[in-house]
Amino acid sequence: MTLKTLEWKNNSVVMIDQTKLPNELVFVEYSDYNDVARAIKTLVVRGAPAIGVSGAFGMALAALQSKATTNEELIEDLEKAKKVLFETRPTAVNLAWGLERIMEVARKGNDVSEIKDSIIQTAKKMADKDVETNMKIGKYGVELFDNNDTVMTHCNAGALATVAYGTALGVIRAIKESGKHVKVLATETRPVMQGSRLTAFELKHDGIDVSLIPDTAVGYAMAKDLVKKVIVGADRILRTGHGFNKIGTYQIALLAKEHGIPFYVAAPLSTFDMKSEPDDVIIEQREASEVTTIGDKKIAPDNIDVLNPAFDMTPPELVTGIITEAGVARPPYEESIQKLFGSSL
Repeated sequence: MTLKTLEWKNNSVVMIDQTKLPNELVFVEYSDYNDVARAIKTLVVRGAPAIGVSGAFGMALAALQSKATTNEELIEDLEKAKKVLFETRPTAVNLAWGLERIMEVARKGNDVSEIKDSIIQTAKKMADKDVETNMKIGKYGVELFDNNDTVMTHCNAGALATVAYGTALGVIRAIKESGKHVKVLATETRPVMQGSRLTAFELKHDGIDVSLIPDTAVGYAMAKDLVKKVIVGADRILRTGHGFNKIGTYQIALLAKEHGIPFYVAAPLSTFDMKSEPDDVIIEQREASEVTTIGDKKIAPDNIDVLNPAFDMTPPELVTGIITEAGVARPPYEESIQKLFGSSL
């Protein structure tokens, strides 16, 4: 059974607390949108598609919490909630997408009761659609991989990064379901260890052959011909094919290019930002403590300066293909990405 990261139950949001993995599989329940915002900020829930739906669920909670008696008052309360939720993770475009989808629904409602019901139903449909989308990504991705491939992945773009099934790991699941055998090399993904804590956990949970490597062993593994393909997720992809993903993705793409290894990105169309330029994207900077400590153990000198960006940018010339629910985009990306959006309409 594939893990289900979050769902709407009895007018509350239930999600896996990913900060407790891999030691414990703990579910938390929230009825206040501020708690959902904190959960996104503190990585209780993470992964671009998952936080897009989490944002929508947070807005549904905000609607239920509102004491508004007029449409105007309810919209005002929702705008406040939208601001709080958006500021938690500015790089992942899915969050802004999810919040704006809910606002569009809210602005079309006839009365307060109808708006609240429409918001809840829309958020629930977005969660269902996420799973359907991921399975379509898997269907397109499976054609790009051969039997007995060893596939490297970075960070976690699996069930735990989505509502269920996953994007990059969804492709890996689809490969296995097609009858092909696949091995996975998962990077630990410092400093928050999403690879060792989450990817390794969920692949073992689903019976998929996975080995864990240090981030510093990527070049070694490629030079030793231990990697046939690379697949990662994305938090934002521009119309130009520039991809923003977990810090460390760029150097893996460079090494893959050097060793002639295909490098694929798997992401839904909701992850695409068709307006921004590369320099427009805000790279989230996270707390120094993520780098200077592991759990309660200090691993660096006191008062050391720390640079801790959460994401980096991989340029399109390093990307072999981008796998979406509408098909696979290939260079030149400005043309192929636009065609994917045309085919999805």
